[in-house]
Amino acid sequence: MQITLLFAALGLGEGALIAALAICLVVFYRGSGTVNLSMGAVAMVAGYLYYSISAGALGFRPAWWLALVLTLVLVAAGGAVIELALFWPLRTSSALGRLAASLGLLLLAQSLIAIVYGNSTLSPKSVLPSSTVQLSGSVIPVDRLILAGIVIALAAVLWAVYRFSQFGLATRAAAESEPHAMYAGLSPRTLSLANSVGASVIAGAFGILVAPLITLNTTTLPLEIVPALGAALFASFSSLGVACFSGLVMGAAASLLTYWSSQSWFPQVQGNPLNGLPELLFFVLVAVAMFWRGSKVPARGELAEKRMPLAPRPGNLVRTSVIALVVGVAALIVLPYDFRQAMVNSMLGAMVCLSLVVVVGYVGQISVVQVALAGVAGYAMSHMLTSVGGFWGSFPVAPLAGVGAALVVGFVTAVAALRVRGVSLAVVTLAGAVAIEQFGFGNSAWGAQSTGSPVSPLHAGGLNLSPEAPFRGIDGEVPSPVFGVVVLVVLIALCLLVAGIRRGPSGQRMLAVRSNERAAAAAGIDVRRVKLTAFMTSALIAGIAGALYAYNFETVSSDLFGSVNALVVIAYTYFGGITMISGALLAGLGATEGLIPHALDRWFGLSGNWALLIGAVGLLVTLVANPDGIAGTAQARRRARLRAGTTPSIPNGSSRLPQPPAPVPPEAPVSPEDPVSPEDPVSSEGERQ
Repeated sequence: MQITLLFAALGLGEGALIAALAICLVVFYRGSGTVNLSMGAVAMVAGYLYYSISAGALGFRPAWWLALVLTLVLVAAGGAVIELALFWPLRTSSALGRLAASLGLLLLAQSLIAIVYGNSTLSPKSVLPSSTVQLSGSVIPVDRLILAGIVIALAAVLWAVYRFSQFGLATRAAAESEPHAMYAGLSPRTLSLANSVGASVIAGAFGILVAPLITLNTTTLPLEIVPALGAALFASFSSLGVACFSGLVMGAAASLLTYWSSQSWFPQVQGNPLNGLPELLFFVLVAVAMFWRGSKVPARGELAEKRMPLAPRPGNLVRTSVIALVVGVAALIVLPYDFRQAMVNSMLGAMVCLSLVVVVGYVGQISVVQVALAGVAGYAMSHMLTSVGGFWGSFPVAPLAGVGAALVVGFVTAVAALRVRGVSLAVVTLAGAVAIEQFGFGNSAWGAQSTGSPVSPLHAGGLNLSPEAPFRGIDGEVPSPVFGVVVLVVLIALCLLVAGIRRGPSGQRMLAVRSNERAAAAAGIDVRRVKLTAFMTSALIAGIAGALYAYNFETVSSDLFGSVNALVVIAYTYFGGITMISGALLAGLGATEGLIPHALDRWFGLSGNWALLIGAVGLLVTLVANPDGIAGTAQARRRARLRAGTTPSIPNGSSRLPQPPAPVPPEAPVSPEDPVSPEDPVSSEGERQ
């Protein structure tokens, strides 16, 4: 009992951080209506700023309290800038757009910290006392109890502020209905700014306080947002007390689970404790919270209608495919070996982005688990090759088994999507991606080996199609262009598959579901079947990408399929155009070790962190200036030029207005580039959210 109490108390440090971040999520959502996934990154940035200021970055070494105040002032200023420059302009954007903005901020913070401080772990000095106290016979660090007391007091103070103060009543009124709040003389912009800055200061303060107790690096604090989301869901993004209590309990439970897993009676893997149990627990709690408290985040009264990015019908498929095949094969032969490998990596990344186009762009289901599905396929294929062998480890049996495993996990995700959607689904799948990474890929029985899970080279029908194939291109170096051609052919086939879905009845039904699920169901569309089809198609594409990833590197490592990479893929896909095939191809250029990161490293000596920084900044600028992404904006401008070229002009000196063009008869042909056609009745209505 004493040991149990001790480890529960030790978990109060992380629990206080989880509770504080959950409170920040509630406060931020009350102010702006956005589920801000970058709150953990704010805590991380504050921890690093405090470390630098305490170390004399300002030219002197201030006292700890002065360093704390200066850090929080900087965090507050940054929170104000972010609210005014990003979240307020995006207030009329779709939930996907605002979620992508918070992901962009998270990636921006991670890349900046990695560039300035590197990827090493820091150990800042704690501002809390390091003494201990006796409690029920156990020696408990007093700093954990102080943190728990601070977060409980904070929740009580904020509850009183929102309950009784004029500011709190105004915030609640604006959350209920922004138009009515404006009629009453309230300023939603001012209220949103105040709540956003307050949430940033709270996250920064607890990042400083808790960082010495856990790990200060670019991943630990940002990913604490996952359990905080679970606590906020239990609180329905409204109750500060429930959010605080849930966070503290989750931290204590995770600490106890880690302790129990080290005991001999607890299930083990090859004699070692199971990894990732806290992350698995958080995923289960997030799922339970979602199903218990409701299927979606509570809605707010907003100023304007939200819409998803446009999803135009792709055209000229045969011509584009032939050109892409010819140019791609030539590039694989001509490019030097390093750029050839980067091109292969970009094509593989584009496949994962294609899976997002189907499930996010066409159906509006914000899923973060696609990269994890690719990892499931890679690991399953590796085990078929190494553990089973024989016929079951041959081509195409092993890759088909890997794709089948991805389909199974994708089906489980699809079942969850039948009940939850939008931001709610993003929360569940983010927690699931972290759990798969830590629990699934982190245990040697079904995931990581000490040197990665090996994969045999790709041989089909006696032909060597692996990166070590005899034909080596002009430079005679590995990887062979042969494997690149295989990847290129598969990529073109998957692009045609996605284009066929968009151009066919399935795509029309998907857009109808994306626009309004109730209206689609009233029109006779089976919403469940549409969602299931989208998720299974997306899982199929991700599984194929994972199998080819395994063949490309001839080993499977969890580093390729982590949750951070999942966020990067979503960010780049939205940046390129999440509703278009061309957007997925553009996003593939920025994939890990792809063409853009490799070119920056080769030509300018910039590491992959700089590529991540450029991508994050590009995403944020695109969200504000071009919500449809690069590809979508280019498509819209091209159509505008075409329409301008066909508009009759008024002769100089003439006052006669141009006559409207004659109506087009129903049997007149319609360009395949035009998203509005007699065969595509929902392509325009389906664009509105």
